[in-house]
Amino acid sequence: MRVLLVDDEALALDRLKALFANVDGAEVVGQAMTGEDALIAIADLRPDLVILDIQMPGRNGLRTAADITIDPRPEIIFVTAHEHYAPDAFDVDAADYVLKPIRFDRLRQAVERARRRRSQREQAARAGELEEQVQYLRSHAAEARDEAAFWVPERHGQRRVPLDTINWIEAARDYVLLHTEMRSYMLRTTMSALEEKLAGSGLIRVHRSAFVRPERVTEVRRANRSIALILADGAEVQVGPSYSSAVDSALGFGS
Repeated sequence: MRVLLVDDEALALDRLKALFANVDGAEVVGQAMTGEDALIAIADLRPDLVILDIQMPGRNGLRTAADITIDPRPEIIFVTAHEHYAPDAFDVDAADYVLKPIRFDRLRQAVERARRRRSQREQAARAGELEEQVQYLRSHAAEARDEAAFWVPERHGQRRVPLDTINWIEAARDYVLLHTEMRSYMLRTTMSALEEKLAGSGLIRVHRSAFVRPERVTEVRRANRSIALILADGAEVQVGPSYSSAVDSALGFGS
């Protein structure tokens, strides 16, 4: 996957380049420090993925993403220190929204999601199946019970996110991030309220700041007293000490 990095801070660009050196299958093909330069680089380099800072002088990241006109359009992953831009970010169909300081496992998960989205879009374009998939998903969502979903605010209304599409959830200050196969959604709620909502949903609490769907776990890493769950999309989720027994039981390790 060919990647363009966009950030107005040189140190942030250096940090991203260092992280991407360890992301398999990703090649950094260019960088830019302004929205204007980013649009020129996108047109010239035609990257598969753009890592785009939101807060930049002049043309910010949101406006830059909205002004991309090439086809096929690159996948966008926004990076920022502020969670309140998330609704606007997903309005421009971003693949993911990663909060600074960026963790490597979180970046890798976002890149893998962008890779899957691009692959699926290419396949749908070739086979003419995209409209059928959209119609099926809408029909399936309409049949689901309202209590088995979250309603997530968006700029022009609300979007319904069925619980059975959520792979894991992480706390993000006063919000939570609902991670599905194709994208993430930001919702203002507490982890305690989530615990009640998620009872019987298949998602289990593994940390004071995380829930995970056990069937999405592909690996369990143990080091000293630390336990980490590796999910199918590459995300790494830490298990809190008080949740280890419940996690072992859910994964079939319990007695």
